[in-house]
Amino acid sequence: MSLAQLINAQQLAERLPQPDLVILDCRFALDDPQYGQRSYDEAHIPGAHFADLEKDLSGPVIPGKTGRHPLPEPDQLLAKLQALGVNADSQIVLYDDGPGAFAAHAWWLLVWLGKRDGLYLLDGGLRAWREAGLPLDDKRPTSAPGTLQGNADDSLTIDAATLSSQLASPDLTLLDARALPRFLGEVEPIDPVAGHIPGAHCLPFTENLDTAGRFLSPNQLRTRFEQHLAGKSSDSLVAYCGSGVTACHNLFALCLAGYPLARLYPGSWSEWITDPQRPVARQR
Repeated sequence: MSLAQLINAQQLAERLPQPDLVILDCRFALDDPQYGQRSYDEAHIPGAHFADLEKDLSGPVIPGKTGRHPLPEPDQLLAKLQALGVNADSQIVLYDDGPGAFAAHAWWLLVWLGKRDGLYLLDGGLRAWREAGLPLDDKRPTSAPGTLQGNADDSLTIDAATLSSQLASPDLTLLDARALPRFLGEVEPIDPVAGHIPGAHCLPFTENLDTAGRFLSPNQLRTRFEQHLAGKSSDSLVAYCGSGVTACHNLFALCLAGYPLARLYPGSWSEWITDPQRPVARQR
């Protein structure tokens, strides 16, 4: 079974009474860090817990050294997930407002810790739930502490030094999930340096979705990625973005398309540019 699984709004509604179900609300806004918590407090899917990108799902930022959303310490992440009632056999549904970028990041973190089954993204997120006319509430659920255990799988990541040493390799396929203007270096609304890692291909994560905000079919996704792999093995594929978050959307979509889980460069662009010796590419 693929690591990447989708669930639609009606299917989730039917599962709400199941005792092993854990729903995580992963809403966030880069330009308003309080948005997720505020929105959750106003209304969320019944029974959902809130998981904050910066407080719960990222480690501390070290200026000049890390990216904007470093990986959390595994033990701290496990403690948070246990506090939310997550067990080894929990069926976990993750959602955000709709595009799935923040939900896919949470999905990747769970896989990184060793949770390899019972993980679902709500296709279309809260937008799809609302469009289906399904109920929301503002209650904070209580759960018995969970027993999830795990260890970080370092084979799923690549660090800046290793990536730097592989840039000249013809086997490397480097996918950038940011929008094209940021990739080209035409604009940079978040980070202090514009551009991309040399040799990267621009595959904006938003293009994994159709006009309704749902994931494309596996065949459509495979066609999208095949043209960039150009016959090369997906074993040499690395995904990155601005801070290691939206790259997980591409990793999820790759799994939906039938590829094995590729590596993530967690520090991504915001870490890459902390060292002025690392090369930067721009196209105008």
